[in-house]
Amino acid sequence: MHQSRLAGFIIDCQTDDLQGAAAFWSAALGMPRQEFPPPEGAQYVKLLDPLGHLNIEVQAVAHPSRVHLDIETDDIEAEVRRLEALGARRVAQVKTWWVMEAPTGQRFCVVALTAPAVPADRA
Repeated sequence: MHQSRLAGFIIDCQTDDLQGAAAFWSAALGMPRQEFPPPEGAQYVKLLDPLGHLNIEVQAVAHPSRVHLDIETDDIEAEVRRLEALGARRVAQVKTWWVMEAPTGQRFCVVALTAPAVPADRA
């Protein structure tokens, strides 16, 4: 059985000023910024969770601003199929992850596991 969990939140900002947006969210949330190297740095700025539990990023986007969450998994295809069985639909594949839409309209992403595996007692 594959394992999945909440990876974090992405703050989508429809803006030409990613650094300004990241500065706002950094100050608002009390989280220091960390720049990504190119080419990711042109689209993303990481906000450092003081507890190190969540991946939080500010992302420059072309669509209206919103917040979306990422579900992290050790088997992307299996997790996407599980979520489809629950009523979600695939919207687009981006690089190695899937953008999904919940039956209630919220968008979210299914991404590869980046942190250590989920403990067996939480699976």
